[in-house]
Amino acid sequence: MTLDEILKEMKNADTVLILSHESPDGDAIGSSLGMCLALKNMGKDVVDVVMKEYPANFSYLPGAEDIKAEPSIENYDLAIVVDCPDINRVNLDYKEYFENAKVKVEFDHHSKNSMFGDYNIVNHVSPACSQILVSSFEYLGIEITKEIGICLLTGIITDTGGFKNSGTTTESFEFAAWALSKGINVSKIYKESMLTMTKSKFEVQKLAMDRLELLADGKISFTYMTKEDDKKIGVLAGDHDGVVEIGRNIEGVEVSIFLYEKEKGYKASLRSNDYVNVADVCMLFGGGGHIKAAGVSLNMTLEEAKKAIIEETIKYLK
Repeated sequence: MTLDEILKEMKNADTVLILSHESPDGDAIGSSLGMCLALKNMGKDVVDVVMKEYPANFSYLPGAEDIKAEPSIENYDLAIVVDCPDINRVNLDYKEYFENAKVKVEFDHHSKNSMFGDYNIVNHVSPACSQILVSSFEYLGIEITKEIGICLLTGIITDTGGFKNSGTTTESFEFAAWALSKGINVSKIYKESMLTMTKSKFEVQKLAMDRLELLADGKISFTYMTKEDDKKIGVLAGDHDGVVEIGRNIEGVEVSIFLYEKEKGYKASLRSNDYVNVADVCMLFGGGGHIKAAGVSLNMTLEEAKKAIIEETIKYLK
């Protein structure tokens, strides 16, 4: 089985690079650090988790203090990418390091995946990449210590929206129960990862709410932020996270859309409640994701991006 082969590669590797998607969320960070701790427990000396930046509210995670902004060596024996459907979704500064690694592995749960590794563990129905690592570690006999459990549970909690998303499985709750039995403070993880926000994130959410529009007879919510807004507020990494959920929580809304300005154009973040497959909407523009949570980069002006994404979303409404 592929997992057995991956375990052999893990044991043979002296140097390991761990990457995830750009602008990492709780699942990307949790699965990265969970994998890192597991490898270190196997006796690996060089295990680099590399991210340009990550939200400050995840600094409680075991191993977070060792996250690097740049790889420490040129060539790795093993490169592992977690929670990322395509190698082009990682920060492009790191792509060469992945491609130059002797062995390349990926673990992912997105609905569309390009299978870019030498070994690919992809489960489209898993609610979180961290949950894939739980089952993978259990199969391989890799001990899930308390520290690893904190990391993986963080990924599960954040990607299931605090166990409220429809993709949440019995295994999600079973792992939470296991964590409680091991003395892991589940409620603290929930508070730190889902509820705690910086003052700048609060200002972002307040502005987004002030601008929120209800369109298509209240079935679509829309809001946006510009780079000028970010500068005025002093936006930090992760401050845009969760804004799109504000609109989804409004009664009658099927799709929530949040646009925020990037270096080129806008990033669109979409969420749906019941029946719209927002991954299909985003794929029309070259993006993707999950059925009820997806995103895409749009090299357009604000008005062009707003018009394009709303017009396509309306086609999927009942």
